[in-house]
Amino acid sequence: MDWARIMVPLMGREEDDAVLAAAASLGAAFKARVAGVYVPVDAADLSPWMADGMVGTVEVTALEAVRAAGREGEVEAKRRFKACEAPNKEFTALESPVWTGVALESRLSDLVVFDAATANGRTRLAQTFQDVLGGEQRPVLVVKDGAPLAKTILVAWDGGKEATRAARTAIPLLRKASSVLVATVAGEARREDLDPARLADFLTAHGVKAEPRRLERSDPAAALLGLAAETGAGLIVAGAFGHARLREFIFGGVTRNLLHADGPSLFLSH
Repeated sequence: MDWARIMVPLMGREEDDAVLAAAASLGAAFKARVAGVYVPVDAADLSPWMADGMVGTVEVTALEAVRAAGREGEVEAKRRFKACEAPNKEFTALESPVWTGVALESRLSDLVVFDAATANGRTRLAQTFQDVLGGEQRPVLVVKDGAPLAKTILVAWDGGKEATRAARTAIPLLRKASSVLVATVAGEARREDLDPARLADFLTAHGVKAEPRRLERSDPAAALLGLAAETGAGLIVAGAFGHARLREFIFGGVTRNLLHADGPSLFLSH
């Protein structure tokens, strides 16, 4: 099944441009709708005292400032979204409760696109990223240096359910690549005898030209990044939270190292 709807959470800031450009290229390739979703700061999250009726002048002023910033951000997000060259697109501005809207929009999307700063906890959408990927278990694209429609894509596989689900979910994208490498790192695999050819054969049956690679290196992330650099891979497909749960900021093990490293864009699934 191809992708029909690609969601882009927006902040109304310059960082929106890169994720919108990536989503637009995917939207054109899949004839999919690009859904720009403005995610404001939810004033309700900043005012727990309201439930007890403890609202004073300072609190009211702060809430009005948050709402005003939200309106300004929406205008800017809409302006940047309008400039996005996606042939089929829609814009939505969420209202309180914001997370309820984010959750629903992500559930009704095939892919959610974030920038690397957000994925690494450096923007106000960092929690949204964690919740969409870990809570809603939606596949996400983290836009870094590589293009989402890369000619060469590297699939990291350790035999676990997260990595296997990521590979299955990415099949529509993998079919558009000229070369797909399935890499298993010795010592990282769930079984020492795990053969990457097993996943390569599965992908081949789904119309993906896949080649297995077994890597011998003590640092799995370094091994994967090294292979990506060697082969010119523009995207790495990987499972998220393979070794650590949500609150080990942000991830543990290989996923976290891939997120923080300079390298290609990432396709992640939990």
